[in-house]
Amino acid sequence: MENNFSIENQRAQLEELAKAKMPFGKYKDRFLYELPEAYLVWFSQKGFPNGKLGEQLKQMLEIKANGLEHLVRKIAQI
Repeated sequence: MENNFSIENQRAQLEELAKAKMPFGKYKDRFLYELPEAYLVWFSQKGFPNGKLGEQLKQMLEIKANGLEHLVRKIAQI
């Protein structure tokens, strides 16, 4: 049974997050790591979308709030 917190799982999630794009709205087709933090905060106040996109936006807000955005950018370049 695979642990959801395994290194391999975390790596795969970060790689997927680094390649994810916004599917709608003002920032359509931009990578999630390119979204302004204020936009992500707005989502947190109004409600994140359901499903995978909402989870990815929450993760990206947490990453940006903790100053770790540069790591996602590096992963995206690989």
